[in-house]
Amino acid sequence: MTLNLITNNENAGWRNWNGGRGTFSVTGAFGGAAVTLQYLGPDGATALDVGSEVTLGSPGLANFELGAGRICADVTGGTPGGLYARVSQIP
Repeated sequence: MTLNLITNNENAGWRNWNGGRGTFSVTGAFGGAAVTLQYLGPDGATALDVGSEVTLGSPGLANFELGAGRICADVTGGTPGGLYARVSQIP
């Protein structure tokens, strides 16, 4: 399973994640921005950062493991251009 979270700076919002291990990858011109993988908290309203290892300040990737739930990518700071972010499940 692969989920596109950001396509050319357009955020897809919350997406359903089936749970398990995955790879979070981000490319583009960060322009001082950071991109963080987030998980929707149990209250259904609070975005929880998955961890510092999945907060990227330059193009790259990081592995993670999460239970089933809703995930998104959050962009903070800077002036990014042409950002793309996705998660891919590791079988």
